[in-house]
Amino acid sequence: MIRSAVRGIGRALPERAMSNAEFETIVETSDEWIVQRTGIRQRYIANENETTASLGEAAARNALDSAGLTPADIDLIVLATSTPNNTFPATAVEIQHRLGMHHGAAFDVQAVCTGFIYAITTADLYIRGGMARRVLVIGAETFSRILDWTDRTTCVLFGDGAGAVVLEAVEGVGLTSDTGILAAKLRSDGDHREKLYVDGGPSSTQTVGHLRMQGREVFKHAVGMITDVIEDSFSVAGITSDQIDWFVPHQANRRIIDASARKLGIPGDKVVMTVDRHGNTSAASVPLALSVAVEDGRIKSGDLILLEAMGGGFTWGAVLLRW
Repeated sequence: MIRSAVRGIGRALPERAMSNAEFETIVETSDEWIVQRTGIRQRYIANENETTASLGEAAARNALDSAGLTPADIDLIVLATSTPNNTFPATAVEIQHRLGMHHGAAFDVQAVCTGFIYAITTADLYIRGGMARRVLVIGAETFSRILDWTDRTTCVLFGDGAGAVVLEAVEGVGLTSDTGILAAKLRSDGDHREKLYVDGGPSSTQTVGHLRMQGREVFKHAVGMITDVIEDSFSVAGITSDQIDWFVPHQANRRIIDASARKLGIPGDKVVMTVDRHGNTSAASVPLALSVAVEDGRIKSGDLILLEAMGGGFTWGAVLLRW
């Protein structure tokens, strides 16, 4: 059978890192308050010359270099983002242009913080369906563009960045020892759309709008939804949580990550945590954290990786991947 294996990985961050201390001059908050409630110590903020497309391009080039490939080797680009450069065309098409790629196809996926999980699952289906051999999957965001910088409950949480992987078709035998994606589960429930949303859009207000969030409501639902979809993916793959080598969750809030790991029975030393340095980068969150853990040597060939995320909509999902 065909599996989708990660051939290369890369990331890109804006030049400027913004510390919690800087927020003390903007809104009524403190470093202690932010760290205690979220685990965030800093985040990266894009300047006027840095965009979702430029960050996505940089991450994509790093992933291609890691894979030893060029844009000519790629059949498809799938970009996960909620902060596109333009309403249309898709920012994936702009990245395709920036890469000098004149063949294949490119499109965006919008599932907010779960975007990369949706995108990599979509890419996996293209590969297993024989419609692509190599797919560039990118999560890129400039959430600083849609923040209300007077709202202390949200502006301290989010940051900008991008992460990317190159997926490639490989032969598998149908066992959990296969390299590549072993299982994926996606969910959504629009009943919760007003708990985390942007209060603008072309069709409704003809504006970009700002991010709005009912933080307590999101926290209340997060752990249960995350663990349910993970347990579903475990069931599909026929594995248990004690077989997981690394848990790479969406980096939204340290308390949510810790609670999810405890509920799943995954030890803290198997959890990849980058929320302290990146903040919540939405669709870029999972590939950024994955890239860090690969680069520092924690994730090695043969490791079983659990990816998960939850975002506005609500959307949520999980992917099991053999490195």
